[in-house]
Amino acid sequence: MIHFDNVNKKFPFGNTALKDICLEIENDEFVFVVGPSGAGKTTLLKLITRELLPSSGSIFIDDVDISQKNFHQTNKLRQKIGMVFQDFKILNEKTVFENVALALTISHLNTESIKTAVHQALQAVGLQNKDNFFPLQLSMGELQRVAIARAISGERKLIIADEPTGNLDPKTTWEIMKIFKKLEGKKTILIATHNTDVVNSFKKRVIVIKDGRILKDTRKGGYDL
Repeated sequence: MIHFDNVNKKFPFGNTALKDICLEIENDEFVFVVGPSGAGKTTLLKLITRELLPSSGSIFIDDVDISQKNFHQTNKLRQKIGMVFQDFKILNEKTVFENVALALTISHLNTESIKTAVHQALQAVGLQNKDNFFPLQLSMGELQRVAIARAISGERKLIIADEPTGNLDPKTTWEIMKIFKKLEGKKTILIATHNTDVVNSFKKRVIVIKDGRILKDTRKGGYDL
């Protein structure tokens, strides 16, 4: 599904974020990306969503080269990808239902299809009874559940999560990770995290990035820097 072919990313003033990245992630894989702050984890994720373009090398998703400067299907690409962030990025003036539905409005689904998709996503994260709540009425863990519902709504094949438990207490962290666990085998899941306990407990594929390079890629690994 995702293929990095000798990818480098340099920022202005000589800062190199990623160096010689070669990587293959298959459909429905569950992958952790770990490494110290500034290692290049977020840059890697932003290259997949085309928020950034590589300085050299190629990135393929479903055998399509998304790294070409003349690539004109960015919106279509992002409709395949659900994003989950550390700070949730939930709109406070909209209800839970409206926040999740917002991600579907660009897909040109009819009203009934959007309603069905939103209810299915909210049920998957255990918020089926809070669709009319506003974000200020929710706990931190519930806000992240809304974010996950938004990410999985519709037919998204790839879920990318950047420090999804970074703002959560340990109990809530495990509740959120159980939701990701339920998605295993149904979606391709890529999670960047600093949480040692989570990575060590899941024993999934772990890609270690340090100083912009892949230091280690272990099929059933732990948080080992």
